[in-house]
Amino acid sequence: MKIAMIGSGYVGLVAAACMAEIGHNVICVDNDEGKIQALSSGDPIIHEQFLPELMARHSGDRLRFTTSLHDAVRASSIIFIAVGTPPRESGEADTSFIEHVCRDIAREINGYGPKTIVVKSTVPAGTNDWIRRVLERSGVAANNFEIAANPEFLREGSAVTDFLYPDRIVVGSNTERATEQLRSVYRPLTEGSYRRRRGRVPQPDNACYPAPFIVTSPVSAEMIKHASNAFLAMKVSFINALANICEANGADIEELVRGIGSDRRIGSRFLKAGIGYGGSCFPKDVSALRAVAEACGYDFRLLDEVMRINRNQHPVFVSKVREALGPLKGKRLAVLGLAFKGGTDDTRESPAIAIVQTLLSEGCTVRAFDPAAMARARDEFAPEDPIVFAESAYDAAHGADALLVLTEWEEFLSLDFVRLRSLLREPMLLDGRNLYEPGAMRALGFFYFGVGRGHCPPNDFSEVRIAGEDAA
Repeated sequence: MKIAMIGSGYVGLVAAACMAEIGHNVICVDNDEGKIQALSSGDPIIHEQFLPELMARHSGDRLRFTTSLHDAVRASSIIFIAVGTPPRESGEADTSFIEHVCRDIAREINGYGPKTIVVKSTVPAGTNDWIRRVLERSGVAANNFEIAANPEFLREGSAVTDFLYPDRIVVGSNTERATEQLRSVYRPLTEGSYRRRRGRVPQPDNACYPAPFIVTSPVSAEMIKHASNAFLAMKVSFINALANICEANGADIEELVRGIGSDRRIGSRFLKAGIGYGGSCFPKDVSALRAVAEACGYDFRLLDEVMRINRNQHPVFVSKVREALGPLKGKRLAVLGLAFKGGTDDTRESPAIAIVQTLLSEGCTVRAFDPAAMARARDEFAPEDPIVFAESAYDAAHGADALLVLTEWEEFLSLDFVRLRSLLREPMLLDGRNLYEPGAMRALGFFYFGVGRGHCPPNDFSEVRIAGEDAA
């Protein structure tokens, strides 16, 4: 099928590349000329597993990039809208970019329809009906377009495999024609032909097959997206609140998770204690759902508490650093991880960034390393901030008073901890993601501080102090 994808952010770019991978001809549109030039030259711009391979495989053939919405819309039968819906100060989603795109589409489709317009952006309930009114007021005949909702459920860091091996595909449509067109778009995923293809992107171990194709009304599809992210954010905040209680009572949050997560009604996914959620989805979507509830007169206080607990995890962790080191002014800290999660270079709403900024404000100096997010992280700090971006984890650790792990990068599991300990002035390890086993870190000579796990001194305090002093 011939598809236009309007927007080349995380969602639009990944969706465009994956639709090309399953056999469609896709034109990806963006009004940023620099971004389009980079994408056309093969630069994926974002750090996302398997995306460079898909772009190399399909760019210039089934995947093209352009700034011309005119050309893309007129050449395509289906138009996906994947532009941003950032939060307003009130928490509501700002849909002004979608409105601008729809008015631009309206100028192009008369005489070239009918077209099916599919909203992939995360939008408040009722947006599809509003878009229909925008198009009709812009002069588009009602019989010249169809409209549907098709929310994305992609996780940064695994977005390509999430698209190609989805848990579900949700389509909100009021017409059979739009439903069948989208069924055709996703047929390689729902009927298994992609899974049988040679050279396909590897299938995750826990992939759902076949992917259910769920048809709802547009407003239900819009609600499904917000509700899904709000529920997952609630799970994160719930386990973080329990972690704080565990810490106060001497329990281990990881043992608690094994106990409650083995209940199939609950499950262990998203029950990972740490410094809180971040990124472009959870904070925005929880606030947006809260605003939707408020607009219809429902006081959704549960969501207020989800957000409050998440915000509180940042000062809770800084207090843990203070507990380990005493007064923070003048302390030199090594920080591993600046992205909001592992597997991505995205620093939007990153709890790691928020914690580093607080530590800097309290007089610390920081040497930070992230495998992918260094360039984006630089923009989060002022030039005068006492932060140095290190070349490696070991470079960050050299001469530091403590090592802080703030993002759950897989690479951080295979570090040489004997070497790290020798580089630190003091063998203090503050694990903001519970990546490591306390007993293993104690055996390696670290004072270990996890989240919801208490304080674990090393096995031989005197030996470690000498090693730390020698390294200094």
